[in-house]
Amino acid sequence: KRFRAKLLLLSAKLCGYSGENHISMASLIEFIHTATLLHDDVVDKAKLRRGIESANSKWGNEACVLVGDFLFTKCFTRMVESGNWKILHTISRATTIMAEGELEELIRTNDLSLTEETYLSISARKAAYLISAATQIGAILGTVSEEKEEALAQFGMNVGIAFQLIDDNLDYTSNKSGKKIGIDLQEGKITLPLIIALNHCSEEERTFIRKLTDSQPFTEEAFFNVVKIIEQYHGIRYAWEKAKAYVEMAKDRLRLFPGSKEKEALYALADYVLERRL
Repeated sequence: KRFRAKLLLLSAKLCGYSGENHISMASLIEFIHTATLLHDDVVDKAKLRRGIESANSKWGNEACVLVGDFLFTKCFTRMVESGNWKILHTISRATTIMAEGELEELIRTNDLSLTEETYLSISARKAAYLISAATQIGAILGTVSEEKEEALAQFGMNVGIAFQLIDDNLDYTSNKSGKKIGIDLQEGKITLPLIIALNHCSEEERTFIRKLTDSQPFTEEAFFNVVKIIEQYHGIRYAWEKAKAYVEMAKDRLRLFPGSKEKEALYALADYVLERRL
């Protein structure tokens, strides 16, 4: 999809940037994103990545960790060579916060007491900060005012949270997303649809869910029983509505910028988040 790269390129153009560094910066954002995917699949022991054999399944954990490390270090080397310390600071902060989010998610494995607030905090840190960094870097390259730079950073943050919300919904709703449904729950990731169901379900239903998360692996039939509980309490719809609200907040952040084809394209990418199946 190159979603983050597209956001950076469009943000730079929105801010009137006319050079070529936005292309290399967009590539570096993709390097970082790819590195995190390689490491995530090792941590999650993933067999598939978007319906295709994952790199760790094909090449082994050692190679994936080393290639991920190489991409990270290559990225920061190029950032230093660019001489733009504000961009380096932005991406360094984002990657540090991403690691914090991933670590807390790991600590919270199978934690049925996870609240919506904490879930959103984890989602922001593990996913949205890199997207926010992409849009902010576009603003930095365009040398716009601090107000406009912050607006683009917040646009990316809100789009990023919405992106993660929809991604988590897909684990319960679609086997066309390129990843087998139920994988997040199988890995003990407690996401918003389940949190909403747990907040409203009966004690008997909660006990069933707890037994399911404690028994690994669980059957497909058991998983779809959980999906029925989630649907009964409108967890999937709630998460989608939450994502929609974040998309609307994101689009509102662009009100500082005059109309342009780049602004319309950013609106379109924000809307795409709600409809994606991949």
